[in-house]
Amino acid sequence: MVASVTDVDGPAHLRAGGVSVIVDTGGGGLPRVVYWGADLGDLDRDSLAALAAASIPPVVRGPVDSVVPVAVLPEQSAGWLGTPGLSGHRDGRDFSAKFTVTDVESERTPGPVAHRLVVSAEDPHARLGLRIELELTASGLLRLRAALANHDPERTYTLDGLVLALPVPAQAREILDFSGRHLKERSPQRHEFTLGTYQRDNRRGRTGLDATLLLLAGTPAFSFESGEVWGVHVAWSGNHRTLAERTPDGYSLLGGGELLLPGEGTLGPGESYLSPWVFGGWGRGLNDLSARFHEYLRARPQHPSARRPVVLNTWEAVYFDQDVAVLTELADLAAEVGAQRFVLDDGWFRHRRDDRAGLGDWYVDEQMWPGGLHAFVGHLRALGMQFGLWFEPEMVNVDSDVARAHPEWILSAGHRLPPEARHQQVLDLAHPDAFAYILARMDALVTEYRIDYIKWDHNRDLVEPGRAAHGRAGVREQTLAVYRLIDTLKARHPGLEIESCSSGGGRVDLGILDRTDRVWASDCIDALERQQIERWTGLLLPPELIGSHVGSPSVHTTGRTHVLAFRAGTALFGHLGIEWDLRSAAPADRAALAEWVRLHQRHQVLLHTGRVVRVDHPDPAVHVHGVVATDRSEALFTVVAVATSELTRTGLVRIPGLDPDAAYRITPLDLTADVAAFAGRACPPWWAGGTTLPGRVLAEHGVQFPPLFPERLTLVHLVRLDQ
Repeated sequence: MVASVTDVDGPAHLRAGGVSVIVDTGGGGLPRVVYWGADLGDLDRDSLAALAAASIPPVVRGPVDSVVPVAVLPEQSAGWLGTPGLSGHRDGRDFSAKFTVTDVESERTPGPVAHRLVVSAEDPHARLGLRIELELTASGLLRLRAALANHDPERTYTLDGLVLALPVPAQAREILDFSGRHLKERSPQRHEFTLGTYQRDNRRGRTGLDATLLLLAGTPAFSFESGEVWGVHVAWSGNHRTLAERTPDGYSLLGGGELLLPGEGTLGPGESYLSPWVFGGWGRGLNDLSARFHEYLRARPQHPSARRPVVLNTWEAVYFDQDVAVLTELADLAAEVGAQRFVLDDGWFRHRRDDRAGLGDWYVDEQMWPGGLHAFVGHLRALGMQFGLWFEPEMVNVDSDVARAHPEWILSAGHRLPPEARHQQVLDLAHPDAFAYILARMDALVTEYRIDYIKWDHNRDLVEPGRAAHGRAGVREQTLAVYRLIDTLKARHPGLEIESCSSGGGRVDLGILDRTDRVWASDCIDALERQQIERWTGLLLPPELIGSHVGSPSVHTTGRTHVLAFRAGTALFGHLGIEWDLRSAAPADRAALAEWVRLHQRHQVLLHTGRVVRVDHPDPAVHVHGVVATDRSEALFTVVAVATSELTRTGLVRIPGLDPDAAYRITPLDLTADVAAFAGRACPPWWAGGTTLPGRVLAEHGVQFPPLFPERLTLVHLVRLDQ
């Protein structure tokens, strides 16, 4: 996409990906976003100045006798009485800053970022410096961050919080955000955007199972295909805050930033604080907004290849029972069904027979693995598979050699240990010796066994997360240390892939995704639950970054039983994996699973590069979604019965996103047309041999689909007939 910008002696016009952002830096105040939404086309300086002037509201009786300019860092000194952008003080003084802009830099850049605007400002009285970066990506995402510097040579500045905010127009009347819990992440909740502040605070020390992936505001009844929608995401893996705020004087904002615990923002003379990136997205419907995030992520130089290895993970196959003979047989069967990467999960290291002991003792268990992992890894390589290994580097069992030797490495308030969770405590990676130990052990193991992939787990919230050495809060330092640890390992081992797992989906954010290669969306691999979990995780992340596994017929987290077609058809639309004891599967089931793996591999480039499309189907019991190739040459869609419908027929299913002026051949895929799905039910006439229709007809009218039993799905493949 081509981006353009008008020079910055007046309002700046950032354009890319069908989006315009107009930023006013005039008058000496901090930058104000005048407009953020659909592309406004080419605007000259006079037009931009006129637009900015026409956007100034009239002065009415209010808190101050002038217009309140609401900057991306809102200031009370300008008359803003909503949530302040900067909260801090010097022993109670300098509690309200007033910044004056000293410099504005504008730079067009190639690659994922199309244009960059950097604004420097000072408050000489408070002796504070501020630098705000605004970037518009080639896909039309707006992201911003701020650096605050203490310029006082003698006195400390206490930063309590820094929130960056983006305005949304008055027509954004509804809010959609997400909550969740272990095994049910990304649960949507929707409500009116009312006057006041709607604030989501996360104090779990990680992104959080209940965190909102995006905080969205849109026009009434906005959906995947319709309405206008704006959203923010805080790219940070520790404590954070997001908010939506509407004031009686007509302002509406979305904002966010890091949530600092007491003392974490202490800035000594000359010290500075850098906020995480806050991403803002706009779209006509959720599909459009989501595509901007997907395109941005795929444009990164470190983004994984579309040819992702099919994974077999051992956790739900054997749990802690890591018998070498059993694992060898499982590896043979994994290769037989087409797995390309074998991940040895929890239980391989010293003293680890359950989750009560051994965590932190990162040495291969000599009793379980005499001679180490060499023979087993060699067997995997001979089968043509990569080798992956599970770690939980940030955690420790009290019953471990490392905790007994170094109790000072455990995060605590300094005079007591926090309550345990999963029988574990948190290792203080900001402690130089603890960091060095974990880095040395992981580096040694990755080197010795040529590990291709790390499943990086994080199985508890950070309760009372103090640094034992001084008792002060340490979530910020811990988060930065984790980033540094991952960055160091990746620098030492180019090609190493890392999965972010955190009790499942507890660490899903663009901060951790800057340095990892996929997320584990949930510890629940029940295909019905995954339909919702992946539906909403996919708002932010493209399919290739979402691990999705085929589990056993009976799910241990829910007790449900599903046919293979439903389990595999659900996992097909992510980074495909298998988490099933294949020794217990009948030969016919293994053969069918191998067919599903081959189907995924045939369509992998489409699935992992195409545009995700979710359809606003009128029946809430039916979900319709698919992936359309970037050149619209083909598509793969699924129709899913997530509940028992009130209707006897699935009815007409629209398939949007195709070339409206081209004809497409639409064909059912035989793997889902099992007898159980359609027993006693009539299929539409076209189903037996497929049909050909224009893309416009498929998008606006659709085709009839067979009725489905609940918790069943079917797939269709569409191919453009080029003239």
